[in-house]
Amino acid sequence: MNCRKIIIALSEYLDGALDPILKTSIEIHLAKCEDCRLVVDTTRHTIEIYCKSTPAPLPATTRQRLHDALRKRLQA
Repeated sequence: MNCRKIIIALSEYLDGALDPILKTSIEIHLAKCEDCRLVVDTTRHTIEIYCKSTPAPLPATTRQRLHDALRKRLQA
């Protein structure tokens, strides 16, 4: 297992969606690689914060610009 493979499998790892052998390989790598541990921990904490937060309301002008941009993109 290398750092690049950790990043590729990060989402599935955090979701608990990896087969046990790959999960074990990642955990062995994380035990030795501080950089990857930092990425995993930071991503995990970011997801936790996001899940606990409530969305901020969009100002009407921002909402309108977003709708206009989406409409334009869908028509292209």
